[in-house]
Amino acid sequence: MTVKHTTRRDALRKLALGGAGALAAPSIATAASHGTTWKIQSSWPGGAGLQIFKDWCGTIQEKTGGELSFQAFGANDVVGDFQLYDAVKNGVLDAVNPFTIYAQGIIPAATFLTSYPLGLRNPHEWDVFYYSLGGLEIARELFAKQGLHYVGPVHHGPNIIHSKVPIRSIDDFRGRKMRLPGGMVAEVFTEIGAETTVLPGSEIFPALEKGTIDVADYVGPAVNYSLGFSQVTKYISMGPPGFMSLYQPVDLMDITVGQAAWDALSPQMKQFVEMETHVYSDLHHAKIQKADQEAWAKFEADGTEVTRLTQDDVELMTEVAVPIWFNYANRDKDAARVFKIQLDYMMSGSLGYVTPEQIEGLELDL
Repeated sequence: MTVKHTTRRDALRKLALGGAGALAAPSIATAASHGTTWKIQSSWPGGAGLQIFKDWCGTIQEKTGGELSFQAFGANDVVGDFQLYDAVKNGVLDAVNPFTIYAQGIIPAATFLTSYPLGLRNPHEWDVFYYSLGGLEIARELFAKQGLHYVGPVHHGPNIIHSKVPIRSIDDFRGRKMRLPGGMVAEVFTEIGAETTVLPGSEIFPALEKGTIDVADYVGPAVNYSLGFSQVTKYISMGPPGFMSLYQPVDLMDITVGQAAWDALSPQMKQFVEMETHVYSDLHHAKIQKADQEAWAKFEADGTEVTRLTQDDVELMTEVAVPIWFNYANRDKDAARVFKIQLDYMMSGSLGYVTPEQIEGLELDL
């Protein structure tokens, strides 16, 4: 009698596929003959973010027994950062891992599908929005109109600001040439006096080096250090302790797939990709935070000074931000619908970020 031993790898593969029954045996048995490879590009131009993305993509083929593979590309490898969603719509790429804020050009409501100034402030609050308050269903509805399937959010972390001059209060932004991702974030900083410009992440270093800009927001310490920001700036500006970023406290990315590529998957494989997006989000967020801890010492060694805004600055920027929230929400019915969910959450006893007095006289066009 032959005894078949189940190896740890076999067990893990079954678990990754949702248990023994998640993918039928014939699917695995014939995987080699009909395996699908997705070309998937991230917004990451380098550093820890890109490495984590590529490492995750490299696990997909084994987890699916070859039925699905991800061919990973970094920023600008196939198309420019701001062309990612269009590249999926046009079939140049099968899937993307962009910063969700970049979707606002084709989906106005996407402004509220990612972090915005003084809005939801912690990763778990966005999970509540997406997975309990209807955010995921609305996102998929809106992306579907563009021929895209929004699989799910991917947590990164707070954005920080690098500058050539110290920023010790919001008044210090006045007159500064500042890179921002556009949209509401740029409008808030314009309102407090900054001269804002929109650049993809891959163009920030040369712009700082040439003096085209004085100040730049981008992601967290680990990625920004690897991109050389300490070589061209002397300061990092953040919010009060425990509030790293007032304007983008939770930088959200996503996994989005072309509708045709998504429809070609079996129901079991769709479930697998959804599960793996959760896995990637958790891994990416945790690994980035660890890398950030290591990066602070490197910035300090390079002579970078960290400055912090105060709680007074938080209150002043909130006064600026709240009317802008409503302005953006009222530009689009879907944006208003999404924002209303978040506003109710922020005004609830669970959070209390927003008071009735702060929105007095402001209305949503639902």
